[in-house]
Amino acid sequence: MQLSDRQQEIIDEFQFFDSWMDKYQYLIDLGHELEPLTEEEKNENNVVRGCQSQVWMVVDGDAANVTIRANSDAAIVSGLIALVVRLYSKASAEEIIKTEPEFVEALGLSQHLSPTRANGLASMLQRLKAETAQLIAKS
Repeated sequence: MQLSDRQQEIIDEFQFFDSWMDKYQYLIDLGHELEPLTEEEKNENNVVRGCQSQVWMVVDGDAANVTIRANSDAAIVSGLIALVVRLYSKASAEEIIKTEPEFVEALGLSQHLSPTRANGLASMLQRLKAETAQLIAKS
């Protein structure tokens, strides 16, 4: 599935909800579905800087197929992570770098997230793109 199709799928899912309370609850539910990280993976090397809550991200694979696993100690942030993982995981590093997370604006998240959550999301995306650029450089 193309990343543009994945984004549209995310956008379509959120269209089912009338209120932001329902959308927040859906984000929280998505966060509960994240694959847990081991305690060993929750280390300083995997911490995403710039997030107010604790966020750990593990990027594996190679330039052709990137796998992303991440987790947080905050419920809504975990839901945001789930969206990022869903959009970008199993894509090529080049696709990840070229594809902006248009779902953020399309869903209205930029207007409804607190500044600290918005900064944290931006930090996650920046870290992901930096790590995928390193995968390209290694290939």
